[in-house]
Amino acid sequence: MKIRIRSNTVRIRLTQSEVDQLCTVGVIMENTPFAEKELGYGVRMSAEYDELHASFKENHITFYLPKAKGADWHTNDEVGFNNEMELPGGEQLSLLLEKDFTCLTPRGEDETDNYINPKALE
Repeated sequence: MKIRIRSNTVRIRLTQSEVDQLCTVGVIMENTPFAEKELGYGVRMSAEYDELHASFKENHITFYLPKAKGADWHTNDEVGFNNEMELPGGEQLSLLLEKDFTCLTPRGEDETDNYINPKALE
């Protein structure tokens, strides 16, 4: 799982096995340790929300993917989901959850579990 945060945009990318786990188990989580605390992040299936939603509680960033939209994500060609979540005070938090594709230019990362980049097939 990869997480990228820039200003008021949060993007999470999942490999094939992570998307499979999310769709079959309903949750995928990871932790990154720091000296003082760990930062947790992940995705949960949810019947509570109609759109991609996020929370930040107790050092954990959690995306909530509506079950109605994501239950069969592991078996279809849907690349991802996005939403502009309204925050208190009128600000927007941009959320993006997507499948992680292999890079077209090698970057020295293990991409064996990533989705095949469609542009690589052209």
